[in-house]
Amino acid sequence: MKIRTRYAPSPTGKMHVGNLRSALYEFLIAKHEGGDFMLRIEDTDQERFVEGATEIIYRTLEKAGITHDEGPDKDGGYGPYVQSERIKTGIYMKYAKELIEKGEAYYCFCDKERLASLKTEVVEGKEITIYDKHCLSLPKEEIEANLAAGKSFVIRQNNPSEGTTTFHDELYGDITVENAEMDDMILIKSDGYPTYNFANVVDDHTMDITHVVRGNEYLSSSPKYTRLYEAFGWEPPKYVHLPLVTDENHKKLAKRGGSSSFEDLIEQGFLPEAIVNFIALLGWSPEENQEIFTLDELIRQFDYHRISKSPTVFDIVKLRWMNGEYIKAMDFDAFYEMAEPYLKKALTRGQDLKKIAAMVKTRIEVFPDIAEMVDFFEELPEYDVSMYTHKKMKTNTQSSLEVLTELLPRLEAQEDYGNDGLYQMLSKYVEEKGVKNGYVMWPIRTAVSGKQTTPAGATEIMEVLGKEESLRRIRKGIEKLQS
Repeated sequence: MKIRTRYAPSPTGKMHVGNLRSALYEFLIAKHEGGDFMLRIEDTDQERFVEGATEIIYRTLEKAGITHDEGPDKDGGYGPYVQSERIKTGIYMKYAKELIEKGEAYYCFCDKERLASLKTEVVEGKEITIYDKHCLSLPKEEIEANLAAGKSFVIRQNNPSEGTTTFHDELYGDITVENAEMDDMILIKSDGYPTYNFANVVDDHTMDITHVVRGNEYLSSSPKYTRLYEAFGWEPPKYVHLPLVTDENHKKLAKRGGSSSFEDLIEQGFLPEAIVNFIALLGWSPEENQEIFTLDELIRQFDYHRISKSPTVFDIVKLRWMNGEYIKAMDFDAFYEMAEPYLKKALTRGQDLKKIAAMVKTRIEVFPDIAEMVDFFEELPEYDVSMYTHKKMKTNTQSSLEVLTELLPRLEAQEDYGNDGLYQMLSKYVEEKGVKNGYVMWPIRTAVSGKQTTPAGATEIMEVLGKEESLRRIRKGIEKLQS
């Protein structure tokens, strides 16, 4: 049987990291076996619908390289692929009525007042009303009279109150629950719309879905899905429930947070390929100890049986490192195109931006790092003379003053302010003085940059600054050291 997976998001805003991981794993499971990956939009919850959110779903999947074979924009013969459009075909009511005929579901006409009087139970920290099957025993005549009179109703699943239901998950194995714990959940709401759980089962079956990937918070409701499949006499898909994604404090990663969505991360200067690579490793581990993967490599190596059951930490430090590795490997022109807006914002004096871009390419982890790394080219920052003292370079304020003072006339006389010309002249001075390179280069770099760490050495910095600005900064360094 051909593997068919689906990503079925609700258009409620930006795409959360956990949702993107589900989409990626669904995609990888299908593509690893040469199967089909489908996009289905679940928009039946009109209260949570966000204008423009469907476009965000398309944009995110496209940027992430997660290409669907079927969807609202690519009919593969299983459409419509949008739930609100599927409702219009009458598919959900048709299947709900089929269950009523089998005795696996029933009409419920209870009003709000009656429902409010029912007893409640606390399940997983939430207070829920346990329905007492009152309408299950209504005579056929009464049901028909209520329907004819246009009385409001819902359709409920008829779950047994005795025995057990066993559900199988590919990672967690068999999970058995007491039927007494299962409520008669609503399948069709009073507005005629299906509930999420019911529509999900009907859609997955009618679209021939073979594997369903979702967060393990759905494990508790999975026996209800199993009961629906059994009631219809359908073969359920294989279920893969994913471990929780947590923040550094091991709390569930917030839906609304600085780094919780794909678009947030893109805005923070992360590359789509790095985000996808990082998310692939949130709960899944390859056989080899490899960390950097192209999407094609992920497709080849992805085996969902290697997904962990333990919660996984969204480690922003690890993501930054990974992004830095992707930046290092980028083609220079592609890198410059992305870096240019950040450089132009930070530097306005006509500096050679391409030269500066080449300096920072291997040193940044995300693009916004550029500003702080290059700001000294724009203006010499205020710095403390203690920076001239460096134990490893064997420099102190006195030796630095001597070096800068002796070099000033040579730098004034120097015509070639290219990196090579400057380096030759300074190397000659180092040789004459009989000292190590750092003894000379450290004070110069400090004087021209005013920074402890820079993306390049003293002579490269001076080449970009030019003769006049380099000399102005060195004179200022001498003044600082003298005072």
